[in-house]
Amino acid sequence: MKNWFKTNTDSSPKDKIWWKPNISWLKLDKWVKRLDIYIIKKFLGTYFFAIALIISIAVVFDVNENIDRFINNKAPLKAIVFDYYMNFIPYFSNLFSPLFVFIAVIFFTSKLAENSEIIAMFSTGMSFKRMMRPYMISAAIISVVTFGLGAYVIPKGNVTRLDFEDRYKKKKKQEYVRNVQLEVDSGVIAYIERYENYNKTGYRFSLDKFDDKKLVAHLTARSVTYDTVSVHKWTIKNYMIREMEGMREKITRGDRLDTIIKMEPQDFLIMKGQQQTMTSPELKEYIDKQKRRGFANIKEFEIEYYQRIAMSFAAFILTTIGVSLSSRKMKGGMGLHLGVGLALSFSYILFQTVSATFAVNGNTPPIIAVWIPNILYTFIAIYLYRKAPK
Repeated sequence: MKNWFKTNTDSSPKDKIWWKPNISWLKLDKWVKRLDIYIIKKFLGTYFFAIALIISIAVVFDVNENIDRFINNKAPLKAIVFDYYMNFIPYFSNLFSPLFVFIAVIFFTSKLAENSEIIAMFSTGMSFKRMMRPYMISAAIISVVTFGLGAYVIPKGNVTRLDFEDRYKKKKKQEYVRNVQLEVDSGVIAYIERYENYNKTGYRFSLDKFDDKKLVAHLTARSVTYDTVSVHKWTIKNYMIREMEGMREKITRGDRLDTIIKMEPQDFLIMKGQQQTMTSPELKEYIDKQKRRGFANIKEFEIEYYQRIAMSFAAFILTTIGVSLSSRKMKGGMGLHLGVGLALSFSYILFQTVSATFAVNGNTPPIIAVWIPNILYTFIAIYLYRKAPK
């Protein structure tokens, strides 16, 4: 059995250590040297400094742009600070994480090259591949943090942020939807001509039940209202039910009917940015459920789901490009490196946006559209890596 913990047996209360983890079995000193720790600290320190600097500027510009709206809509100061900006900062930090990674790599690696530190590393026999190890460890840390925040933490904060924007900033929350048709159960198709969210009521409602592709029951109603207290409970008013039994037909009429229909308003009343409020497991469950129902308007949800995964790999790709570009000492300092780095990082973010529109407005599968930028920039990274100084 491994010795997982060490305890200090010294009886002196002043120097006594109650427990200390023994991680020597991991042999970290074999993989992570002092130089690696130095580069990792530089990388992560510059990365978080870049985030703090750029996001603080973004917050100042956002306050300047929206201060009139906040005042006119009487937004409370507490809500502005905690509901909006405390969720604004992590959302945009994570969104532009590839840009921060690139800036951090270009900036501090150019400084290392300018101070001849990289030349000193190579003079000891270190290869470029070996020098990349601490960069990849840092990229892995950023990748895990980025995915964890984007998949589980930030969506919860987006619920509060988007609600604040709907109440005090934009006031454009969608309150109705037209021509809704979806499969609510196996062989059961629901249709609502118009649904209004403010009173949870749909008008000109119909429900068709099929058995082996044959219509066996058809319900029509003037309106259907969702009961927010119960789950899947709807109240149908002024209804007529036609039941087909061979050549015979049975008709039932009524003024009111309380029933269970396996659908909810959020299944068809899709708000702008709704996909940003779901964690990745919730997104996956929602996409699968809507596909089973035959609901077509889910491409934005699929893009959000696959983009969270693709974004986590961007740290490795952009780190490789950044190190390959900035590890060579050049006359004129880091100006050229920063210029090329910013151009590539902005083009990567722009390409992500453009490729996403291919999926929304075209026939490109979302998973392919989301991964196109990563695939293209992987080839760029491989080319620059081979051209980097060895």
